[in-house]
Amino acid sequence: MPTPLCREVAVISLTSNAALELQGGGLFSLLLENPGWDTWRPGQFVMLRRKTPRADCLWARPFSICDLNGDGLHIVFQALGRETAEFARLAPGEKLTVWGPLGNGFSLEKSRPTLLLAGGIGLAPFVGYIRSHPAPERLSLNFGHRLPLECYPFAACSSGHCSSIRATSYLERCAEDLQEFICILERDIRANAAEKGLILACGPMPFLRTVHAFSRQYGARTELSLETRMACGVGACLGCVVKGRKSDEKHTGGTADTDFGWVQTCSCGPVFRAEDLDLEAS
Repeated sequence: MPTPLCREVAVISLTSNAALELQGGGLFSLLLENPGWDTWRPGQFVMLRRKTPRADCLWARPFSICDLNGDGLHIVFQALGRETAEFARLAPGEKLTVWGPLGNGFSLEKSRPTLLLAGGIGLAPFVGYIRSHPAPERLSLNFGHRLPLECYPFAACSSGHCSSIRATSYLERCAEDLQEFICILERDIRANAAEKGLILACGPMPFLRTVHAFSRQYGARTELSLETRMACGVGACLGCVVKGRKSDEKHTGGTADTDFGWVQTCSCGPVFRAEDLDLEAS
């Protein structure tokens, strides 16, 4: 795992969808200078802090890494609270402290089919995953969302190097749409399990609980990236704990409650194997 570095970088650009802002959606695409990492893995995250934070916004905030390429470090986020609203006011040239890459990332398998399941802003880490995958033709993506599709980096998941993947989006407008998407999730998880493939998922907790349940039901090899609230990002504050077990612990098939404890999402995750989580208790 790469050693995290603390670097000061400048904002290159901050863009948003003007039509979405009128709806109060608040999705933003942030491009930062390359922090100069030697390596990173899709699924990891960074802690960002403004150079001169407000007195009521002193904490660094966690953001999933969307991509890192020749243009710079890409972050996609939604302005939902006081701190993220401050990041939505960043100007080109402004300095940020970036600490990362943090946590673990998704597994990558070149020879087996991989199903990517994303809900809402959970699409972000799959941009870099797809772009860096050596066999994108082995990938398929199911993306469920509530805001207009153009608000998300969906086009980046199915163009250029990524054009050979099967990428499908599902807009949720009513309860019937949600139920249809759940049925599609079950169908594709069952099919992937039959092929001995790999499933990667990221999104809000209700979405992950659904994926988790189907994965356990059909015995699918699944990794889940949790979007748990974090404060320190290094496992010290215990503010992001979930019921689970560290993925490096060895098991012999037992799944008794005693196998599980409270583990930090930031230092033990954010990516966990499905069998290592008890999401109903989290």
